[in-house]
Amino acid sequence: MLKKLLTILLLLIAVQAAMAQDSLRHVTPVRPATNVTLTPPRGTSEEVIKRYLTGDSTAQQEARRDSLKRVYKHYPLLTDVAVGLNFIEPLLMAMGQDYASVDVHATLNMWNRLQPVLELGLGWAKTTPDDMNFTYRAKPALYGKIGFNYNFMYKSEPRYQAFLGVRLGYSSFTYDVTDVSYRNSYWAEASTFDIKGISSNAIWGEALAGIKVCIFKQWSLGWTIRYHGLFNYKKTDSGRPWFIPGYGPRRRPLGFTFSLSYTIPLSSL
Repeated sequence: MLKKLLTILLLLIAVQAAMAQDSLRHVTPVRPATNVTLTPPRGTSEEVIKRYLTGDSTAQQEARRDSLKRVYKHYPLLTDVAVGLNFIEPLLMAMGQDYASVDVHATLNMWNRLQPVLELGLGWAKTTPDDMNFTYRAKPALYGKIGFNYNFMYKSEPRYQAFLGVRLGYSSFTYDVTDVSYRNSYWAEASTFDIKGISSNAIWGEALAGIKVCIFKQWSLGWTIRYHGLFNYKKTDSGRPWFIPGYGPRRRPLGFTFSLSYTIPLSSL
């Protein structure tokens, strides 16, 4: 009898142990070991690859930084310099416009973001307004502008840009007002006179938006639309200048440029 009881007790202990082991398997499953091959990003140096495949965390971080650099390029301080010619207004003057300004400009591209700009040009005008009794002639005069652009496409090719910018401009010039007609109401006689060699100068500011696109290798075309306003200009007893070189007609706040430029790389990218 005692022997049967011991046998039953041993069977119960064995069953309980088996159930406990089965419960552990369900709660904490064991994952079989697998061979995982780490794949470094393309372009990683061989020395970094060897360390990368061994699981070196430092090499993995270096490979990740290299990969990010290929996705988000970091351009050098002096990326390139572009020299261009703005020639749209002489063409418009040939088609009937009363004034023109033509300039050359140099743009230094820094980090493919910030771009200091220098513009030097020549402006002139001749017009006889339909509702006025005079002819206005602005002799060819120099003007200069200095400012900068900010390129919003700094992660892409420098030859393609979309930017905003500002300029500060200055010009010193002379103009003539000729064939001024005058009628004496008392004598009922008409006469004409000229006012020549009127000197003036002006300083103004510009805010602009523009784009630049590559057309062939290092050659590019660029467009800008500009809103400008006068800070100060010289008035005379004879009146106010109608045209300011580099600015345009005094009362016209909008301007437009179209230019051809050549880009000179300053570093190997």
